[in-house]
Amino acid sequence: MSETKRQVVLIMCDTVNQNMVSCYRDPVCKTEHLENFAKDAAVFENAYTCTPVCGPARSAIFTGLYPSSNGMLGCGMQLGQNVRTLGQRLSVAGVHAAYIGKYHLDGGDYFGKGVAAAGWDPAYWYDMRNYLDELPSPKERKSSRQNMGVHFFGDIKAEDTFAHRCIDRAVLFVENCREEDFFLTVSLDEPHDPCRCPPSYQKKMARSRMKLRRAPNTDASLKGKPHIQKLWRKKFKLAVTPVMFRVFNRGIMACQMFLDDELERLFRAIRENLSNPLVVFTSDHGEMMRAHGLLQKGACMYNETTRVPLIVKGDIFFNRRVLTPVSHIDLAPTILQYYSLPVPKNLEGYSLYDLKGDRERRDVFMEFFRYELEQDGFLGYQPIRAIFDGRYKLCINLNSSDELYDEETDPYEMKNLIDEPDYAKIRDDLHDRLLSRMNRTRDPFRGYVWACRPWRKGYSPSYDFTGKERQLDDGEGVRLTYSTGNPTTEFVRKKGIK
Repeated sequence: MSETKRQVVLIMCDTVNQNMVSCYRDPVCKTEHLENFAKDAAVFENAYTCTPVCGPARSAIFTGLYPSSNGMLGCGMQLGQNVRTLGQRLSVAGVHAAYIGKYHLDGGDYFGKGVAAAGWDPAYWYDMRNYLDELPSPKERKSSRQNMGVHFFGDIKAEDTFAHRCIDRAVLFVENCREEDFFLTVSLDEPHDPCRCPPSYQKKMARSRMKLRRAPNTDASLKGKPHIQKLWRKKFKLAVTPVMFRVFNRGIMACQMFLDDELERLFRAIRENLSNPLVVFTSDHGEMMRAHGLLQKGACMYNETTRVPLIVKGDIFFNRRVLTPVSHIDLAPTILQYYSLPVPKNLEGYSLYDLKGDRERRDVFMEFFRYELEQDGFLGYQPIRAIFDGRYKLCINLNSSDELYDEETDPYEMKNLIDEPDYAKIRDDLHDRLLSRMNRTRDPFRGYVWACRPWRKGYSPSYDFTGKERQLDDGEGVRLTYSTGNPTTEFVRKKGIK
């Protein structure tokens, strides 16, 4: 690690698949500056979000806890009162923590509250509410939220976009704080709908060599897939027509190219002002992009929404293509280790410093509850738990049927193998590890229904379920055992054992 200043810049965009970053496989648009940034960085090929929806995905990144542990089960909810973010942990340790951009963790609406959250420097705080408050009239606020189909015929200047104003502030922070230990988050809403960017990028997208094309799973059959996905597909039946999808696809790709140019301003400021910082680029989640006939993100675990770009540069993270599965849950312990700070034992990921190789078989987990608290759509409450080990992915859709995919032979996840006898042992081993993880993290929604699936033999409902009891370890203070009033020595134990 650096023996001088310890500085981290975490850059996060919204709704970006891996193939929207041109250093990854089969790119659909050109991101020249991100590609240059990645040339001597560690590029993680199998990086996964913890949950494919905005607020909960961000909650896992900044707390090191899955939404099932930190309390943010859907957008519009708030973190639990006993949950601390990286900003709080680092600022207490003397690291200057600043957050610029979309936050989505304060329990407010989509835009935030316009007030710095605990642990983050108020002098640099700038969220989407602050941006809207800068706009001079309700008409301009409304215009800023219009779909890209309107904007590409308008006159949008780069300096009027949220991304540009966030990057302005991030560059200023880097220049002003170059002599400090710091943790800077730059969280951009782009290229998320309404994909707002200057209309010249629509033309730039049209001139590029990247062509709109069908992936093998575009509009693929949902035969043998969960019923909830069929309801989702029915909802977007008109939106995924070729003409409508072409407008949407070109819009988001054009905005991604605009974002790439904006990021180069920040990359340049980092190169000119900092010496070997740790720079992380990722996205909170992806977008279905008509795979399986679906749009947006939500109650499914397909790679289009769960596999995200993750590029890390600095310290030991250079010149590597990492195939080992990793997760956003691993970022908090990685960042704490970079600052030589203790990693609280209640955090649920593992530091990327501890990877033993670039091609390990390793389990990563994903979960889903509901898309948004304040709306009744998006299929409502749809609890899902998933495990991916680098080849096989098992998805338990509690209110529907389940899925198993062999991604070595079926990389587009088109054939559901959940009832295939030849895969029963693989499926059951994954299932056991998934249930074990739910017990280990004290998932509050665990119970026999996750074990008693139609395809799994040997489980039967029980009042005691596993017979274990678990007291939460929040890493703060001493927990007392219910039956004795004395300090807990084991957080997971057989019921009745003191």
